[in-house]
Amino acid sequence: MMRQYELVERVQRYKPDVNEALLNKAYVYAMQKHGHQKRASGDPYFSHPLEVAAILTEMHMDEATIAVALLHDTIEDTTATRAEIDDLFGPEMGKLVEGLTKLKKLDLVSKKAEQAENLRKLLLAISEDVRVLLVKLADRLHNMRTLDHMPEAKRLRIAEETMDIYAPLAGRMGMQGMREELEEIAFRYINPEAYRAVTARLAEIFERNKGVLTDIEKALSALFEKHAINAGVKSRQKKPWSVFRKMEAKALSFEQLSDIFGFRVVVDTVEDCYRALGAIHTTWSMVPGRFKDYISTPKQNDYRSIHTTIVGPSRQRVELQIRTREMNKIAEYGVAAHSIYKDTGGKTNGAGHAISKETNAYAWLRRTIEQLAEGDNPEDFLENTKLELFQDQVFCFTPKGMLIALPRGATPIDFAYAVHTDVGDTCVGAKVNGRIMPLMTELKNGDEVEIIRSKAQVPPAAWESVVVTGKARAAIRRATKNAIRKQYSGLGARILERAFERAGKTFTKESLKPVLHRLARKDIEDVLASVGRGELASTDVMKAVFPDYKDERVTPAAPKQREEGWSKIRNAAGMLFQIPGRAARKDKDQPRDGAVPIRGVRGDLPVRFAPEGAVPGDRIVGIVQPGTGITIYPIQSPALQAFDDQPERWIDVRWDIDERTKERFPARVSVTAINAPGSLADIAQVVASNDANIHTLSMVRTAPDFTEMLIDLEVWDLKHLNRLLSQLKDNSSVSDARRVNG
Repeated sequence: MMRQYELVERVQRYKPDVNEALLNKAYVYAMQKHGHQKRASGDPYFSHPLEVAAILTEMHMDEATIAVALLHDTIEDTTATRAEIDDLFGPEMGKLVEGLTKLKKLDLVSKKAEQAENLRKLLLAISEDVRVLLVKLADRLHNMRTLDHMPEAKRLRIAEETMDIYAPLAGRMGMQGMREELEEIAFRYINPEAYRAVTARLAEIFERNKGVLTDIEKALSALFEKHAINAGVKSRQKKPWSVFRKMEAKALSFEQLSDIFGFRVVVDTVEDCYRALGAIHTTWSMVPGRFKDYISTPKQNDYRSIHTTIVGPSRQRVELQIRTREMNKIAEYGVAAHSIYKDTGGKTNGAGHAISKETNAYAWLRRTIEQLAEGDNPEDFLENTKLELFQDQVFCFTPKGMLIALPRGATPIDFAYAVHTDVGDTCVGAKVNGRIMPLMTELKNGDEVEIIRSKAQVPPAAWESVVVTGKARAAIRRATKNAIRKQYSGLGARILERAFERAGKTFTKESLKPVLHRLARKDIEDVLASVGRGELASTDVMKAVFPDYKDERVTPAAPKQREEGWSKIRNAAGMLFQIPGRAARKDKDQPRDGAVPIRGVRGDLPVRFAPEGAVPGDRIVGIVQPGTGITIYPIQSPALQAFDDQPERWIDVRWDIDERTKERFPARVSVTAINAPGSLADIAQVVASNDANIHTLSMVRTAPDFTEMLIDLEVWDLKHLNRLLSQLKDNSSVSDARRVNG
């Protein structure tokens, strides 16, 4: 186990003015707090935070980060408290340590939800200070290195979590070395058989090609010497997980892989990168389509390098990466390479270049976390985080030349949301490279995308299954919920207007403001939406606004009185709710202006039709169903009797048919047919020839001579339905055909 003075010496090597007192204090405090605790391996528990600190010294982290590493498990696993850490080390370090502490006593049903909530807490802490991320990744790396000592079931869960979240997170932060080690260890536990096979084959290939690799290194070094370029050349071999993933994704064999080996060329300046590239391309042929310039267009994680593949000295393909020493350091350590200078007060890096306060990778992470944190439930958060972390990228441009990085498989919808949430919400079309293309088009590197917008647009819920970015998915889900809430809110306002009118009062939204606390709702819209959904009764709102209000509705009557009462209500409803079809004349029966427009089951309103259906041309009424929206009934439906003592649930509705968008509506018919072979085929033929559609069919009663069927149809309107019934009756196989009204 590393001693106190050894840790200080490690930091002094790259930071001579190290705050020794802070490191010594954190070392002693953590060692005392962990006391005699043991790890699963039997080692003293304190050896773990010490190893985490050691990993961070390899990244040349400042002493504050090293101290947080020593303390990172104290609040979670010892008697230490946040207040105690604040008192001894200051509130800033206390906040960092708390950010690394898992949530305890989570009242959540699933392990997945618990994992997601802990991840949400961690990412929110990371968004405030990148050092939380660096300590967490070092913590996970040491845990993975010692995973052998954990129970088998736990090993697999930790390995999968590492592969799903922590390795991609390290990659997105540009920490390639850490990502590769995390992936390799996780691969070993997730698929041990594949790991052993790939590792053995790679070792065999390396032994066979050692001489060739040395020859290529010498040839490249000689070329750079000839052109007076100071360059270091080193061969590298792909890691087992990277090889396995590529073989699986592209169904390739080892023999078909052209990039198991590659060469890294490290030079002094950006100018030297392009000079080296010119020397290589004028000496050997480039493989078409295998050139990428990440210096002029850096990756989102700040990675910069030139990639090219050539047909090398021995006529084999050679993959090359050309970069400066500074770029190489960032490629290896990512965001950690920038944070070295976090507390020095200087504004330049080791190469004398200006350092921005926030790296691109960290800025991306902060934006992503802010968007993900708006998710409604833990599982959505976990899913969207994985979506954001796990994708390779394509680079597209706006018409003004702004670069937008997106995951592979992204669509113009993802592009629109990447530009701005408002652009996504109002997107109705897209031009890709000047041509109008479907919104489901998969974007490619270098595409120029122009989004066509309309303020009248609301993103369809179906988009959620098309997009690939977490930001787009969360925004679409939010917009859909807001649209539905708005519909429920409008519905609730109409219900309350009628309730106030019955009581001889005038409804205003402002009258709800003083009673929000009594209704246990946070704002007026919340009250209206709750009423619209049927979660809050209009009478409860009336009682809250007017404490002396009494509900004077009549209690359910006896059967005969009930039938008489129903007739009166039905007649009244006929005046209040009757809705002419498209062919009807406009007269005094037109619905009043406040009627809710109804289109069909695919409209925006939370609407469904009663089992017997309703079609344009029917006079209809809406009944509020708590929690599900509105059910539409034809006015002649006997089922409406069940609601005759609940007038607050009756809604004034009207048909709102768009002639340009043809839509069928449900209707139920009863057909009595001759019980003979071919009768069903005759009926189906009549339905098909009339451009109707059979949705479901059931045999209700079968007798020796006749069969009675219930058929749920989809028709255009009442005229269409009546024409179909008339032709069914005229058919020789049919005894009777009539519409079923409940």
